[in-house]
Amino acid sequence: MLIVQTIAALRQHLAAFHRPAFVPTMGNLHEGHLALVQRACVLGDVTVASLFVNRLQFLPHEDFDTYPRTPQEDYEALEREGCDVVFAPAEAELYPVPQTYKVHPPAALADILEGHFRPGFFVGVSTVLLKLFGIVRPAVAVFGDKDYQQLLVVRQLVAQFALPIDVVGHPTVRSKDGLALSSRNRYLDAAERVEAVQLSQTLRTMAQALRDGAQDVPSLETQATQAMQARGWSVDYLCIRRSADLQEPTPQDLATPIAADRLIVLGAARLGRTRLIDNLLVGELGGCAEAP
Repeated sequence: MLIVQTIAALRQHLAAFHRPAFVPTMGNLHEGHLALVQRACVLGDVTVASLFVNRLQFLPHEDFDTYPRTPQEDYEALEREGCDVVFAPAEAELYPVPQTYKVHPPAALADILEGHFRPGFFVGVSTVLLKLFGIVRPAVAVFGDKDYQQLLVVRQLVAQFALPIDVVGHPTVRSKDGLALSSRNRYLDAAERVEAVQLSQTLRTMAQALRDGAQDVPSLETQATQAMQARGWSVDYLCIRRSADLQEPTPQDLATPIAADRLIVLGAARLGRTRLIDNLLVGELGGCAEAP
């Protein structure tokens, strides 16, 4: 496995290949990331993973400085999974001058949910990804379904800039108890880790209610939020949206039996100092991948 820190070295190496498959990450890899790499390995003629903690997508009060960085562990894990190339640039390599040119995705998608509670987040994500796509020039890029809103943003970015990239989503990887894997899970103490599964369980309860024919979306959202708050969670959102565009569902969207094919439940909530996000497509209850 080749580890490169510079854009020039990466471009030189990738010039010999025709179909790079790319997995962009911020490092501190877990089995969810590695599942994306496994998927990439069968989709291209060379597999590239990036390790870069992107300052542009952190708000001033967020955890950029303390975000876990484990490069040596990441290199070893990526090599075990068959990754061919790791791009691990320093910040000065990717941003040699202040990044004043930025990509602003449409507000209707990017300023809701995560974008509402983390203003500018998707500007940072879109900007770094457009830059990474220009550097790696992948034919395929693999992203996790856990960051569902991000996946939609990336797909629109690629479509509107006419980039020749196939954006592939991979099912959320979960622990045996259902908790979605995340680098931030390591912030949880032992008691919080036990409680953390409540987020996924709440989303499953909401999704099952929709499958059973419930159509009163505000009541479902309110009941779920109150139940989580009663357990000590600080809830940003627990909501039901259309899976195609994350807009609020119409009565037609909620009509059975098509509701399961059109809807997604999403949640973001803080347990102690750890903010967790998750989602579940209503039509795919039980359809996630489980970490070994």
